[in-house]
Amino acid sequence: MLKLVTDYNIPDPALTELGFGEQCDELAKHLEHQLPLAQEIDLIVVSPMRRTLQTAQQGLGWLMKRGVPVILRAEFQENSDKPCDTGSPIPEMEKEWSQFDWSTVDPRYPATDGLYECSRKGLRERGIAARNFLRNRPEKVIAVVSHAGFLRTSLCSRRFENADYRIFNFGEDEEADIPALVEWALTEKNGGGLGKSEKGIFELHDGDYAVTEKPEPEEVLNENPA
Repeated sequence: MLKLVTDYNIPDPALTELGFGEQCDELAKHLEHQLPLAQEIDLIVVSPMRRTLQTAQQGLGWLMKRGVPVILRAEFQENSDKPCDTGSPIPEMEKEWSQFDWSTVDPRYPATDGLYECSRKGLRERGIAARNFLRNRPEKVIAVVSHAGFLRTSLCSRRFENADYRIFNFGEDEEADIPALVEWALTEKNGGGLGKSEKGIFELHDGDYAVTEKPEPEEVLNENPA
């Protein structure tokens, strides 16, 4: 959802004027008036970074006004340890975004080690944790506001253009340790709900990770989410 910028050293940047205005407005109008499924959204899950909070507020504010709850989760933050992809301390964000409940955010946020390490293993484990969190929720239709890098490398192996969306169901095997995501033909064939995103499945590559390590054999077999 972040319009491309060339300075990756800006800490936890906000959306650009284009992103906050035109792109989010287009998304909001499309979801509210052209996607019937959006009327059934009963939970909004958001990465606790500035640009995703803004995207949720502008793109899904019409749902929040109806009382649809919002949960902030650190699992859905971006996938690098560059300043632009590292969040801000919770006490700072609580003051800036007091309308949201920050008690659901891992107290370690914005840590970039352990589950949040920018390595093949870390991102794979975080992707599994994120999918399990969603699968275990009681709600039926959940909107997730996250980041193109994390979504592609850890959640669904798909590309997302700014302010575009895709729709997925969980696979039929509800007991699987690694929940599978199956994209709707509607967004898969169109290249996202707004038709802005590149079509296809995009596997991981070494350049996706800031920290490299020798993968264990079982990790190699399962590293690409699908």
